[in-house]
Amino acid sequence: MKTSRQQRIIQMLSDREWLTTDTLAEQLDVSKETIRRDLKGLQQQGKIVRHHGRARMIHPDNRDGGEPFGARLKSHYADKVDIARHALDYLTEGMTIALDASSTCFQLARQLPDINLTVFTNSLPVCHEMAKRERITLICAGGTLDRKYRCYVNPSLGALLKDVEIDLFIFSCEGVDENGAMWDPAEQSATFKAQLLKRAIQSLLLIDKSKFQRSSEVKIGSLSQVTQIITDAHPSRR
Repeated sequence: MKTSRQQRIIQMLSDREWLTTDTLAEQLDVSKETIRRDLKGLQQQGKIVRHHGRARMIHPDNRDGGEPFGARLKSHYADKVDIARHALDYLTEGMTIALDASSTCFQLARQLPDINLTVFTNSLPVCHEMAKRERITLICAGGTLDRKYRCYVNPSLGALLKDVEIDLFIFSCEGVDENGAMWDPAEQSATFKAQLLKRAIQSLLLIDKSKFQRSSEVKIGSLSQVTQIITDAHPSRR
């Protein structure tokens, strides 16, 4: 029954962009808790995305459902600026830090003082900001520019990182689900973050309250891999 019910859920989602837990429970005549367990299983199989009591299907030929950088820059703008400001407390002169291509890290880059730092990044906007700082050494990940996310995609990233000692990796993500898994919408973005998490001595996740209890297309890793977190979310919402 579980297998047939999950197959029915996939069929229902294939015809709709989003369906709520309540709607699925009503149409399948089962409890909401049963639907939640089914959706959790389908998410772990990489077939659906869950977000605030609703779900949508992941289509294999279109696994990149993330918003463009410009749209993300406007979302929760004040929260991201404040979170980025708190991240400055973790930086000291002489460090080598890595920044991802998130809009929150861009807000951090805009606030970075011109001090003796080395910054490694795959973000085009962050590169533009760092070019204004004469004392900061900038290392760009290079590769092919993804215009949607304003980031560079470099299949040789692993080899490049062998020559860079990262003291602190600062990043954000599309969402963190109830099991502590971190998610992103695009394969190249998730791969970059997964590699930096393993490479860096320490890591700092910058995440606003809208991203908890939320998943996406590609799993990055687990919160247990992260050294520190800065967020505006109330503890009960994490």
